[in-house]
Amino acid sequence: MISPGSSISVIGAGTMGNGIAHVFAQNGFKVTLVDVSLTQLDRALLNISKNFDRQIAKGIVTEDQKKSALANIKVESTLVAGVKNAELVIEAATENTDLKLKIFKELDQYAPKSTILASNTSSISITKIASVTGRAGKVIGMHFMNPVPVMKLVEVINGYSTTKEVSDSIVDLSNQLGKIPCVVNDYPGFIANRILMPMINEAICSLFENVGGVHEIDTVMKLGMAHPMGPLQLADFIGLDVCLSILKVLYDGFGNPKYAPCPLLVNMVTAGKLGVKSGEGFYIYTAGSKELVVSPQFQ
Repeated sequence: MISPGSSISVIGAGTMGNGIAHVFAQNGFKVTLVDVSLTQLDRALLNISKNFDRQIAKGIVTEDQKKSALANIKVESTLVAGVKNAELVIEAATENTDLKLKIFKELDQYAPKSTILASNTSSISITKIASVTGRAGKVIGMHFMNPVPVMKLVEVINGYSTTKEVSDSIVDLSNQLGKIPCVVNDYPGFIANRILMPMINEAICSLFENVGGVHEIDTVMKLGMAHPMGPLQLADFIGLDVCLSILKVLYDGFGNPKYAPCPLLVNMVTAGKLGVKSGEGFYIYTAGSKELVVSPQFQ
């Protein structure tokens, strides 16, 4: 049974990876955060520390709990060293199929044969990922939501060969983290993005067809549908490149034109307007400011 004190490896020190490492370390697990970039690892540790400071300011954790959690995290720059003692590996690399397949081939080679291999993918087939390993029954999806320390949901995705034992173990583990697991089956987009991405795409199409402006579209969904964030702002937050990748997975997987990415989304990604990560998407993002300013492109 995977429980506090167990060794967990997280592959990828970006936003999702450092969030996942944060949550496991906070709950008493021994975490190895793995990334080929030492700069990214340093940045991840700094971000984790800052996120703990936010939790301290809100009374969620104490300074001593922060110190204890940070002591649970170590970093490695190679998979060989990073996963050799892991009971569970969670891959949180970029949402790119070829990259994930490459990583899982290596994980299968370097991780102990008893280790469960999980992917934080938001759309890529767990069955396809498992097919490049020799342990398909031990491969599963563990899709956390961003920001990981705040969001309660974990979408647990069973591949075609995932065993019930492994699925039950990940459900139990999610509960130990204070999360709420929802088990789904392996079809394009799973549940979260199969429903979310067409909504975001339709919002972009509505803007593209001049049905409404950025502010108007987001305001209708926030005030009329009680969404905490409008779909265009949410797309910026997720990353327009990520939204495009997921829509392509849905379109390729189902062959249904309703999943075809809006031409405006394609053009924005091509132009490097990716949302928060690039400083501009449907809105302009300035460090230290929470004011929502619509991009001049859409004014």
